[in-house]
Amino acid sequence: MRYCILSTETELQFVAMPDSYMYQLVALLHRLHKEIDKLTVSERPALPEVIAECTELELHDQTASIIQGIDYLADLEKRFASLQEENYPLIALLTEIRALHAQLEYLVEEGEYE
Repeated sequence: MRYCILSTETELQFVAMPDSYMYQLVALLHRLHKEIDKLTVSERPALPEVIAECTELELHDQTASIIQGIDYLADLEKRFASLQEENYPLIALLTEIRALHAQLEYLVEEGEYE
């Protein structure tokens, strides 16, 4: 398992992903950052900044928790799917989010999501 450390405006988030899928998560977040300003909706979803990734993580803050990648992607998909975008081809971004989420769902079904 690898961990991605993300920074929002108010907190740090720790997302756990299977090793071989971390690159896809980081690439997806970078792509979303690149494309989000092209959306024409007035309320854009807030995106965290990728701070770091690591193979081991020990949290000492009792209020901090690790978010499973599959749960993080489900939430990300909900936030983008709820947008009422009419000019930008939002479906392309949703397809990327859903594709990575589907890969993780498959791993869960096969018992390989560690």
